[in-house]
Amino acid sequence: METNGYRIAVVGASGAVGQQMLKTLEERDFPISEIKLLSSKRSAGTKTVFKGKELVLEEALPESFEGVQIALFSAGGSVSKELAPEAVKRGAVVIDNTSAFRMDPDVPLVVPEVNEEDIKKHSGIIANPNCSTIQMVAALEPIRAAYGLKKVVVSTYQAVSGAGTKAVDELKEQAQAILKDEEYTPELLPVKALEKHYQIAFNVIPQIDKFEENGYTFEEMKMINETKKIMHMPELKVAATCVRLPVVTGHSESLYIEIEEEGRDAKDIRKLMENAPGITLQDDPENQVYPMPAFSEGKNDVFVGRIRNDLDQSNGFHLWVVSDNLLKGAAWNSVQIAESLIKLKLI
Repeated sequence: METNGYRIAVVGASGAVGQQMLKTLEERDFPISEIKLLSSKRSAGTKTVFKGKELVLEEALPESFEGVQIALFSAGGSVSKELAPEAVKRGAVVIDNTSAFRMDPDVPLVVPEVNEEDIKKHSGIIANPNCSTIQMVAALEPIRAAYGLKKVVVSTYQAVSGAGTKAVDELKEQAQAILKDEEYTPELLPVKALEKHYQIAFNVIPQIDKFEENGYTFEEMKMINETKKIMHMPELKVAATCVRLPVVTGHSESLYIEIEEEGRDAKDIRKLMENAPGITLQDDPENQVYPMPAFSEGKNDVFVGRIRNDLDQSNGFHLWVVSDNLLKGAAWNSVQIAESLIKLKLI
């Protein structure tokens, strides 16, 4: 710990994203003078290691945030709604990884490569976007900045880790049972808030979260609305279809976009990706080089490939985008926001 560092709290420290936050803070050598690991009452008392030191998780309570300067939240929306305001009251800046505040007009929704300046508008809470939204807007922003953006149609292929560690366990158990030709009863559907439980092993589920009245799921509407907010483009045409795949880590996305500027081709888009912050270009189809979730795991960047012209629309393009949903989609983006707070001298 550093004497001139910051007092940090990680809420939800026992979960998959919380653990990734701790790992990312350690790898980035984030300046920390004191760190509190907070969790539910059930997980309180368990231990974890940070920078070689064993730390005990404490129950997250309002008074836990006394003296805390930066609080990283990843413990569910209900916890954030209850405790984030309490942390702010006690002087902390909250970086929240849930959907609790994302569409609040008074809360910045931030991907540092896209809209870092929005951090300056915070009133105590900064929201981390949905994992699938983050990687998409990171890939879209260089294109928007150079050539304008008119339309986005995205289909996602999302890993089960996005539904939590229990969903990962369920996938593995189902796969083993099926391979052994054993009977099993799916206990957990890696799609939130549903009554029916479906097999995820060797299957594809075209639903993530509840359906809305318009026929889109809540996950799809998050991508649509969050993209418009982050990019400051309320008029942008966005459509999404979100699908859960039997992949443990790493979300993939197929993007169709239309740009405003005419006369551009895939080479121009490819060149933008070569120099874009937080982007790794993997686009050599002749040698079968393209992004895949198996190779994005554990990496902070967003990977882009399969860039090609649409065959019918002169200003239309297709891209394939992959990212580790627990890192850039959650923990790394949150820590990036914390680093931006320091860089912009807002804390």
